[in-house]
Amino acid sequence: MAESPVAEQRESVLDTTVQQSANSSLDPLAEAHPKFALIDGIEILSLIIALVGLVGNSIVLRLLGFRARRRSPFSVYILNLAGSDSIYLGSFFGLRMWRIVGDLNHLLEVLWLCLLGLSYCVGLSLLAAISTERCLSVLFPIWYRCHRPKHTSVTVCAILWALQGLYWGVIVGLYFLNKDHFYDFYFVLCFVRLGWFLLLTCVLGVSSLTLVLRVQCSSQRRRPPRLYFLVLLTVLVFLLCGLPLGVIYAVWFFRGFPIMPNRIFRLLACVNSSANPFIYFFLGSQWCRRGREPLRVVLQRALEEEQVGGNGGRDTSHPNTLDMLS
Repeated sequence: MAESPVAEQRESVLDTTVQQSANSSLDPLAEAHPKFALIDGIEILSLIIALVGLVGNSIVLRLLGFRARRRSPFSVYILNLAGSDSIYLGSFFGLRMWRIVGDLNHLLEVLWLCLLGLSYCVGLSLLAAISTERCLSVLFPIWYRCHRPKHTSVTVCAILWALQGLYWGVIVGLYFLNKDHFYDFYFVLCFVRLGWFLLLTCVLGVSSLTLVLRVQCSSQRRRPPRLYFLVLLTVLVFLLCGLPLGVIYAVWFFRGFPIMPNRIFRLLACVNSSANPFIYFFLGSQWCRRGREPLRVVLQRALEEEQVGGNGGRDTSHPNTLDMLS
């Protein structure tokens, strides 16, 4: 029996999405030399940035995951964010290189793309959680220090990974195990992802704006903690470089075709996932000091949770990340 027009349309949309996600250009050079057309300036730059970002995030993972004795609540988020960025960059680099050097099986390509989607959504979720918790810490400092559950960071990270793993696992399972009914759920799953994306973007924007206003007000009386600037810079980089990829896919879903070449947005997404380690080490560096400091010390200083108190502008009774990570 022939497929219904609706099923044919859904399958066409999914196949077009997968093919457009994997290919980067449709110019005459690509048609004449499909292998070499993939290796253009933007692709080369994206691959270089992905490699650099992998090195930077690997350093963060090593310092926070294997060199730390105890972890502060904020460092747990940073550890998971570095993990999601590493998965995204590694998946992107592997997918692009595989398509350049050889033929990539369609089913395996779907797995690669789902892994990219998983890491991207986890990164967005973690940023929303980080900015929300920082916002709560400045709006309700007494509650945050005295009544915040001890394992909130670990629990939140585990829930975010589990939710995204379940969502993308359902997609992979339906696609491989029951492909005939996959297209019946495809649009529903896309709407769920779009709703999650819009919700987290709104949460990220509101909490970040609140944090900006708080930093601006506190800067008139004292210097804001370095951690506030770290969160704001990380969110700003995501809004400029990471968010456009989600927006372009949302527009793509409703319009059926991209409004701009998506390789540009993949480049920006690689910049977003690669920039965070440099933000940490930049803010943790003390340029007035002579000599070279170990990266561990620089990262510890960047993630230090400073609290404003009556002891010279800093509350030393709050657990110090320097002590936790040393």
